[in-house]
Amino acid sequence: MKLEFDIASGDFSQAGQASSRIKKVLKQLQVDPKVIKRIVVAVYEAEVNVVAHSLGGQIIAEFSNEYVEITVQDCGPGIADIGQAMTEGYSTASKKVRDMGFGAGMGLPNIKKNTDELSIESTVGKGTCLKFKNNLNG
Repeated sequence: MKLEFDIASGDFSQAGQASSRIKKVLKQLQVDPKVIKRIVVAVYEAEVNVVAHSLGGQIIAEFSNEYVEITVQDCGPGIADIGQAMTEGYSTASKKVRDMGFGAGMGLPNIKKNTDELSIESTVGKGTCLKFKNNLNG
């Protein structure tokens, strides 16, 4: 099964829709609630990152019997220093985003903590592709 979601830049009212839909599917598949929580946290963090930092993007969730693989592709501006972006507390969020309660610099670190496999590719001026995988059997 495959689900695709378009994510609009700056539209925080829509943030969480992809993670909510993925959570419903995982519950229908009777995945362990602890595994569901890890996946949903990672997807939500990725979703908010696209809304807060990019020019828009897409989330694709592909489900198998053993795992779920999430691909998050955005349309710029890209990450100049992925290592620095992975540092807890490091943020490039605007004041507006921080004033809404986002942009604490925990998005990528939380994604890493809640996934079994993670890869990030980014080109400044082009965009970022984040892929992560979680085993469904714990």
